[in-house]
Amino acid sequence: MDKVVSSPEEAVADIVNGSTIMFGGFGVAGIPFTLIKALYEKGTKGITAITNSPGGRLEDFDLSVLFRKRQISEVIASYPVYSGKVNAFEELYLKGEVGLELVPQGTFAERIRAGGAGIPGFYTPTGVGTVAEEGKEKRTFGGKEHLLELALRADFALVKAHKADRMGNLTYRMTARNFNPLMATAADITIAEVDEIVEVGELDPESVVTPGIYVNRIIKGEKYDVGFE
Repeated sequence: MDKVVSSPEEAVADIVNGSTIMFGGFGVAGIPFTLIKALYEKGTKGITAITNSPGGRLEDFDLSVLFRKRQISEVIASYPVYSGKVNAFEELYLKGEVGLELVPQGTFAERIRAGGAGIPGFYTPTGVGTVAEEGKEKRTFGGKEHLLELALRADFALVKAHKADRMGNLTYRMTARNFNPLMATAADITIAEVDEIVEVGELDPESVVTPGIYVNRIIKGEKYDVGFE
């Protein structure tokens, strides 16, 4: 039951070209920097990235490195650009070299939650009357139009947590929690990067957010000086 692997390289070794990958993180918090670096060094291509934002704030560490190496071909995101700055994703998007499905943030979160819960889809009023409704089934409930949104799942989820025990139970630190617990439930294989690994029984059960049943591999992340904890 020990899910700790020896290196980031071992953790991502079976991520093949064309994989769909969920990447945790929101802004600059909760990003699995070490796993992203390992994926960059592995050179996996044709990735479909499901992420709140495709990077740009920490260009030497975040998903920007994968875009600069043209490893990502499709993006499903809710916040793809930062004002006043053209990031690596945007440069490729403007050249037509990467695709984008833009999803309202609440819908994005619920699609991932549905994927983890085994719910194939749901109806929401969000996006009615906007470009978000293009190509989607529309139904009326209680006199109000709703769009059918399909669940999101991935081959792999790369998530960031604060602590893990060796069975894969995870705790999170403040806002670094963000999308990570949702994504951990919605992938065939979940790989967790953590700040600290403890022995089984050392975590307070009341503080565990992601049960180990959802986690396949654990690695201890590197320490990055990115201006925040």
